Amino acid sequence: MLGDQFSVAVTYEGPAEVVRTFAFKTPGIETQTPLDQLDRVILTYTRTLPVGTDGTVVADGFTFSIDRNDASSYGFAAGEAYTFKVTEIMFLPIVIIILLLGALFFTIYFRFVNVRKFKLAIDVVRGKYSDPNEEGEVSHFQALTAALSGTVGLGNIAGVAIAISIGGAGATLWMVLAGLLGMSSKFVECTLGVKYRTIDARGEVSGGPMYYLSRGLAKRGWGVLGRIFAGFFAIMCIGGSFGGGNMFQVNQAFQQFAGLEFVQGSWISSNGWMFGVIMAALVAVVILGGIRSIAKVTDKIVPFMCGIYVLAALVIIGMNITEVPRVFAEIFAGAFAPTAIAGGFVGVLIQGFRRAAFSNEAGVGSASIAHSAVKTDSPASEGIVALLEPFIDTVVVCTMTALVIIITDNHLDPGATDGVALTSRAFSTELPFFKYVLSVAVILFAFSTMITWSYYGLKSWTYLFGGSRAADITYKVLFCLFVVVGAAASLGKVTDFSDAMIFAMAFPNVIGLVLLAPEVREELNKYLEKIRTGKIIRVS
Repeated sequence: MLGDQFSVAVTYEGPAEVVRTFAFKTPGIETQTPLDQLDRVILTYTRTLPVGTDGTVVADGFTFSIDRNDASSYGFAAGEAYTFKVTEIMFLPIVIIILLLGALFFTIYFRFVNVRKFKLAIDVVRGKYSDPNEEGEVSHFQALTAALSGTVGLGNIAGVAIAISIGGAGATLWMVLAGLLGMSSKFVECTLGVKYRTIDARGEVSGGPMYYLSRGLAKRGWGVLGRIFAGFFAIMCIGGSFGGGNMFQVNQAFQQFAGLEFVQGSWISSNGWMFGVIMAALVAVVILGGIRSIAKVTDKIVPFMCGIYVLAALVIIGMNITEVPRVFAEIFAGAFAPTAIAGGFVGVLIQGFRRAAFSNEAGVGSASIAHSAVKTDSPASEGIVALLEPFIDTVVVCTMTALVIIITDNHLDPGATDGVALTSRAFSTELPFFKYVLSVAVILFAFSTMITWSYYGLKSWTYLFGGSRAADITYKVLFCLFVVVGAAASLGKVTDFSDAMIFAMAFPNVIGLVLLAPEVREELNKYLEKIRTGKIIRVS
């Protein structure tokens, strides 16, 4: 793929300590490898291959040069056959590079707002600077949990597990770094989301990239470009809401449910559509009430499930407290000098950064749609609250998953491809009952993600087709139908295409954020000045 960086994860199945590293030399990926599952294991095989006289191994268009471990008494013999296993081709899509460069730019431009205003963010979300009479539909806390419900979920449970199993423990460090930088992107997009939102006669709020791209860029003389960007974003968001925000979620929830011992072999395990009907009914009950109804559900589910998940992780870490120094040593050593399974330094970097981007969606723009509904007259106040989102999602929840997997050494299984199963096994190593808790967590996280993404898709839908009652109901009916389809279908390329649509949202969004960054700085200065002069009073 044009503009992509890639490396290959390889393991060697043979005498211990023979291979030190593999170097990926000549790809040939364009014609010889399918590119339809970039975020999953897309090539797995075990072959007995001869080592050439020049120390290389060639397999189906891939050439590996071998760095033999000189300390080993067992050496490679030219022409002799050895067994190698290619576990994944790892890509760093151009969109991830854009998200990371954007996050780095915003962090520097706003002088590390992600660090400087962290305590203020906690105070604001606790209601210390809130006025319940300000315009909007939900509180700061409800807006945060609604947006979090769209990101905290399967990416934290399954995605991190795969990243660690392929990229090694070192991927954790880059994942955390990407999460910290992403806090600045969230601050910018959610500040703009509130600044350019619209509030109709009924008090219903509409906001997000569609509005700050079209209206914000128009103010700067780029009206046509802004409308093109906004329309493109809305179309991609609708597609993403039906696929990755809906069908993929319910499909994974059903697979987890069907895998429980008391469900296996029953009639429902082979009739996913029934599970889909039940989930669709539950989703319908919530989304018919709009963002207020969604927020009332997410502000209970998200803190409860995150709390249980993090608590279980802390218990396991506490039970293995003597292993913690070893774990952190492995993380830092692996981040810069990974073992053969990671496919080199670039491979570890890719796994950490890619997982953080797929998990917290910082820079994608979706979360600003939920944050726009907050009750506030100061746009920067919600931007400051929003920077907590990548911290909770990536720095806390994803890191807890990684630490448990590394402590229990479950990441050393080169054949691990099912992220949920890997995480479940890691937790169950110390807490046998947790596999049942994790099953409930997967279903609840999937449910909360679905209802939040239904709101994102609806706001994009009404931006394109108007906010009439008919347009509103049409989208919600379609969304619920896709829930049933997703539970029963084998998704494959459908969700891969949907994932691509979600990340296509980042292209116009990041460009717009950079162009509108001066306005965000102005809003931040105005908000901080109000606090400094006492116009906004802190409630004790």
